Amino acid sequence: MTPISIAFLPLTDSAILVAAKELGFAAEAGLDLTLVRSTSWATVRDRVVYGQVQGAHMLAPLAVAVTLGLSQQPAPLVAPFRLNLNGNALTLSAEFAAALDPVLANRVQDPIATAHDFASAIGMHRRKPVIGVVHRFSTHALMLRYWLGFAGVDPDRDLVLRVLPPSLMVEALRTGEIDGFMAGEPWSSVAVSEGLGQIAAFGSRMWRRGVEKVLATRGDWAEANPDTLDALLVVLDRSAVWCDTAENHEALAAMLAAPAYVNRPAELILPAVSGRLVVGQGEVPTIDPDFLMLHREAANAPSPDHGLWIYSQFVRWGMVEASGTAQADAAAVFRPDLYRRSLPDRAAAGPVQGFFDDRDFDPARVADYVQGQRSGHG
Repeated sequence: MTPISIAFLPLTDSAILVAAKELGFAAEAGLDLTLVRSTSWATVRDRVVYGQVQGAHMLAPLAVAVTLGLSQQPAPLVAPFRLNLNGNALTLSAEFAAALDPVLANRVQDPIATAHDFASAIGMHRRKPVIGVVHRFSTHALMLRYWLGFAGVDPDRDLVLRVLPPSLMVEALRTGEIDGFMAGEPWSSVAVSEGLGQIAAFGSRMWRRGVEKVLATRGDWAEANPDTLDALLVVLDRSAVWCDTAENHEALAAMLAAPAYVNRPAELILPAVSGRLVVGQGEVPTIDPDFLMLHREAANAPSPDHGLWIYSQFVRWGMVEASGTAQADAAAVFRPDLYRRSLPDRAAAGPVQGFFDDRDFDPARVADYVQGQRSGHG
């Protein structure tokens, strides 16, 4: 058996990794898979960068940021497999959400109207709103900025973005430290179940096919261990097929509920997996079958275009200086060649598209795209 350790955070979108271990897929492929539960994305990052683990369940933009040296010394990472598309929600306190559409289902159905309502609510709130994000370099934070920017909100001027681990979001909302948060499940469902907040937006409606978590490894480890990496990707693909099959959703939620993993009731994990989320206490579930995509529509195939979109947002928000080298390095994090080597029969990822504002991303015009956004729209 070949030992391999992967760091993860207790989130519903760790599903593919958990199922790969618990269903014996890894063991059948000769891999002794250990999943290392972590408390924050910074811990996950450090564990893979400093070689404590061979892989990580990682925020896609964080893999790019680490490679570019934005959060520490540069450490080239590669992402040969996407663990999911979508899976996030924006949850607001009842006080702040009162300024939005009174029909809660309308909020998630119409992200453009909700963005404008959010912009108006800022001026009526008792303080500059404080919104929790799981990491500065997260899809959550970049999508939130993109969405608010569309409505004319400057997220660095008009509100406070506070970084908190996902598992602390609900408690921070309870104590009034934050007025809302954007995080992966099950934390929005937990907040709603406890009457602490209402879901105002689904990430899947902001960016209908948004890259979220990836399997990240050090580039030098991937190069030195091609057979192990190939075996791992085959295992993860098999697990992804199982996880994305509707008949398995209840069993998957029960598996994730275990103390070693998400450690929350299965009934609060199942909504994201099944695409039936309750957006406020007493509400009927809002159905979005694409809320969390684990395999279908080439969800696992990496694409350099996603690295370029992430890079464009880093430049837009002043996180990195524009340069040809940074642009190339960001694109190179996503490795479709490694994916195709181990899974030659799987489809390639499609282009970056599906944003709520109907704007397409053209990777050949990254500089123009960034420059155009600096005026505020989109």
